Amino acid sequence: MPTEADTESRPLLRALTRDGVSLPVIDVTDPRFHVADDAASLRALFERAADEARRHQRMPQFIMRFMLRRAARQSLILRALFGGEGSFLDGLTTYVMKLGADHLPPPFDSPVDKRVASSAQLKMLRLRTQQVATLLADALGEALGAEAAVPLHLVNIAGGPAIDSMNALILLRQRGADLKRPVVIHVLDRDDAGPFFGRNALGALTADGAPLNRLDITFDHRHYDWNDTATLEGLLRETEGGIVGASSEGGVFEYGDDDAVVANLRALRAGNVRAVTGSVTGNTERHRRNITVSRFKLHPRGLEEFGPLAARAGWRVARSEPAQLSDQVSLTPV
Repeated sequence: MPTEADTESRPLLRALTRDGVSLPVIDVTDPRFHVADDAASLRALFERAADEARRHQRMPQFIMRFMLRRAARQSLILRALFGGEGSFLDGLTTYVMKLGADHLPPPFDSPVDKRVASSAQLKMLRLRTQQVATLLADALGEALGAEAAVPLHLVNIAGGPAIDSMNALILLRQRGADLKRPVVIHVLDRDDAGPFFGRNALGALTADGAPLNRLDITFDHRHYDWNDTATLEGLLRETEGGIVGASSEGGVFEYGDDDAVVANLRALRAGNVRAVTGSVTGNTERHRRNITVSRFKLHPRGLEEFGPLAARAGWRVARSEPAQLSDQVSLTPV
């Protein structure tokens, strides 16, 4: 991995959102975005996050709600978290929350936004991306070595910008994997804003001198409702003969009900997908308590409940990585 000295003079790659905001492109191999994931560093991060949560819990809820409403007037991030509508957090807002306090652009860079972005809770969102990308790269590396020239398809369900898919490719290239083949990132998402930025981010990553330069990578966005898998099934028929990996970071495994999770995993199994990675919301008492007062309808299954669901669809949890708020899983076909 590059050192801080290697990146000091290298400008951040940037891409435009649909609204014309220039956002840095997250590359988890860049020290400015990499989250230290050795045992001691993770323990310290998790302890800091738990301490933040305890401080919030000690405050009476009516005072906390008043403070959040007041702070949200000066913070687009808090406004999205506590003042928005809908039952899930959109992909582009989630992406901004992963940037860290040092890389927030206007209009997300108020002092309140920076305090929020420096929290351990939001750093763990970036860790989640890093873990999902690493698990996907690990799962596909052997197939890429054994099957030269076969197209590679990365299916990203509810992935927004699909930055986890792009980072899996960065990691694979860094490891010397054979990416001299057509590569397609298929984003299945009902939202347009996240994929719009994702396509521009891929353009930045494939530019001269960038981590994915000179690779043949296409970005394909299709509107998708995970309660109806017809679009996914059709896409997988198109990828027949290629190497296919799938991911859903902060997507269907966290927000979808049991039927949606099983249906999507069954479609992926029938489509001969080699590996599936994604995030699963934790099922601790703290998670369940937070979800009851949140507008976000997460399903706090934990590995204990998710594993049997995956098994119903023909998958097993081969590996998992913790990030306190969620566990990141790598599934292999049974």
